[in-house]
Amino acid sequence: MTETTLGQDVIYKTEALIAEDIDAYLEQHQHKTMLRFITCGSVDDGKSTLIGRLLYDSKMIFEDQLAALENDSKKVGTQGQDIDFALLVDGLAAEREQGITIDVAYRFFNTEKRKFIVADCPGHEQYTRNMVTGASTADLAVILIDARKGVLVQTRRHSYLCHLIGIRNIVLAVNKMDLVNYDQATFDAIVKDYGGFAKSIGIESFTAMPISGFKGDNITTPSANTPWYQGPTLVEHLETVEVLSSVDADKPFRMPVQWVNRPNLDFRGFSGLIATGSVKPGDEVRVLPSGKTSKVTRIVTLDGDLEQGVAGQSVTLCLADEVDCSRGDVISLADNPPQAADQFEATLVWLNDEAMLPGRAYWLKLATQTVSVTVQQPKYVVNVNTMEQLAAKTLELNAIGVAEIATDKPLVFEAYGDNRTLGGFVLIDKMSNATVAAGMLNFSLRRAQNVHWQALDISREAHAALKRQSPKVLWFTGLSGSGKSTIANLVEKRLHAVGKHTFLLDGDNVRHGLNKDLGFTEADRIENIRRVGEVARLMTDAGLIVLTAFISPFRAEREMVRGLMATGEFVEIFVDTPLEVAEARDVKGLYKKARSGQLKNFTGIDSPYEAPENPDFRVDTTQESPEDAAERIVNALLGWAPTI
Repeated sequence: MTETTLGQDVIYKTEALIAEDIDAYLEQHQHKTMLRFITCGSVDDGKSTLIGRLLYDSKMIFEDQLAALENDSKKVGTQGQDIDFALLVDGLAAEREQGITIDVAYRFFNTEKRKFIVADCPGHEQYTRNMVTGASTADLAVILIDARKGVLVQTRRHSYLCHLIGIRNIVLAVNKMDLVNYDQATFDAIVKDYGGFAKSIGIESFTAMPISGFKGDNITTPSANTPWYQGPTLVEHLETVEVLSSVDADKPFRMPVQWVNRPNLDFRGFSGLIATGSVKPGDEVRVLPSGKTSKVTRIVTLDGDLEQGVAGQSVTLCLADEVDCSRGDVISLADNPPQAADQFEATLVWLNDEAMLPGRAYWLKLATQTVSVTVQQPKYVVNVNTMEQLAAKTLELNAIGVAEIATDKPLVFEAYGDNRTLGGFVLIDKMSNATVAAGMLNFSLRRAQNVHWQALDISREAHAALKRQSPKVLWFTGLSGSGKSTIANLVEKRLHAVGKHTFLLDGDNVRHGLNKDLGFTEADRIENIRRVGEVARLMTDAGLIVLTAFISPFRAEREMVRGLMATGEFVEIFVDTPLEVAEARDVKGLYKKARSGQLKNFTGIDSPYEAPENPDFRVDTTQESPEDAAERIVNALLGWAPTI
């Protein structure tokens, strides 16, 4: 069957070219440009209905889908007996039940001139993080406004996010004009109101149009109901707007390396997606962060070698020289490379239910690079309603803020405004592997460029050799009152007795000096351990065996310290004392205060303790005396007994 009818309207008809010349049809579609866009705005502004209408009018609904749509519209639709186009997009049971969009839904459709991928973004504030996901790859944003309600809070939030993420093509679609009798004055008032807001957040221009997603006004054809509107229809505008790939093609060449392609001994190439610019055989390129230069000899693809590679293509580059290049490196033009730095100012959109913890280490993924990063307390958060910059100690769910970040090694980057690929990143929690934030690099900090590692003649190996020992960090962790300091002190006495050079960092002693400015909130505890970890690392550089006795309640921070040390230098010792035993001892009277509410954020009472999963040593103080435990640890460290 070539066509299906709904009433008197033909909704699907096979294109004549398919029947006449299938090869010509495929050739035509192969060379169409692709536009990615999103629909966003407040709840019930008609985003899903609009996409459903676009699919319907572009003949992208097949017989079985149409029949299902008709049935679903009668059962769970919101348009009476008429077709509810929103059901084409809202597929989740919860979405249909509530009549709202929860998750981002992607749909494909095409016209004679262009192919499209549209993302339907949820309007509810609690699902803003889903909207960020959809916007991250978009060329254009259609911001819908209900003509009856005007500009709402979520309209402002989504507009600000679109601008922040770098979407420069904004369409203001004033929807549901049929419900205000296609009144021009209503349309003009909304455009004026939105225009003032858009200017305040930096949106230089936008295209406004009156539409009705349900009735189809000004979607594919000009509407007779709006004779006062002389602008393009929505589809006309989508077909002619400039796509991101064409903009990227005019920028300098950048290609993050995804993997080293080495199928045999005679071939070695570097595979990746060209982010910006173009490259030809013979071009001189630079590999960053190493800075090594070479020339491109071949541009290899599955379909054969290319004479030129352009932005948006996945290719394998062969170089004239055997340069050191691996995943995470960036290949660029030799005379116009990007920067590398390890400290930045970044804008963050927090996506996690749990608030950001300043000082905690997260994974940062930017293009093909993955590094460890710590985020400082935000400089400010943005109130999207007023554009005020407000002071904040952390970032809550859906908050937008600016903060300084520091990575553990240099990151090849460009400002997000110049390059979305090398400027946009996500933060990942190291313990749960959950994506907690999306971020945009604004610029590197001057101190990241001005402060360099000073080369010293006496190395850490030389320091250790003079002391005739291997540097170690013996990290004692456990509840307050577990016996950490007692056992650590005994271990140090035994090591000192056999001529080892040691230093003991005790939690209470350090808080009298180095960390006396810190409290006991979760963020302060993280900073406490970060500072101690840095001091311990400096002491291992001096060749010392460092013992630390800290509660250090969070696995993430203990792993952060482990990451600072050389392989095998960090020894985790879990003093495993049950809470009831530690509380019964209560040498300092702290548990009594915590139970009575006089001492907040006390570990084990109203603050969590995350026990080590695979410690190097476990000391059960209910079964083993401190002296025996110390003896066992020392014997194992000195090689007199197997490590337990």
